[in-house]
Amino acid sequence: MVDVGQKADTQREAVARGRVLMKPETLALIQEGGIKKGDVLAVAQVAGIMAAKSAHQLIPMCHPLMLTHVSLKFDPQPATTPDAPAVIDISATVRTTGKTGVEMEALTAVSVAGLTIYDMCKAVDRAMQIDAVRLAQKSGGKSGDIVLE
Repeated sequence: MVDVGQKADTQREAVARGRVLMKPETLALIQEGGIKKGDVLAVAQVAGIMAAKSAHQLIPMCHPLMLTHVSLKFDPQPATTPDAPAVIDISATVRTTGKTGVEMEALTAVSVAGLTIYDMCKAVDRAMQIDAVRLAQKSGGKSGDIVLE
């Protein structure tokens, strides 16, 4: 791991985004509460929060951090044309005050939330895709603010 012992504590924040593409019927089942495994977005929210808190256990060179905030938002988008997929856009925001950033925690939260949606819905839609997981912005630390979208 990189030695961050000499770095100053600063407020850090990262926002990551991603999406899950699916059949329109799958999105309808999610919104109607028709998925047998339960409330898909509630479970995905908890999974994303747990994942952010566990990033250091999954990514070998990631520092363990005391997170002060983790939130996930889901934005379901119906299909725009008959051949287009429906989409659930996922956004995770993670904050801490510390010596290193929270980009990996935010990216892990989005990834695991997407995987959870897939897992809970795979019985009705094996063609789902987890797509476009990326860092959208970060703030704090030596490099300051970075806004990628």
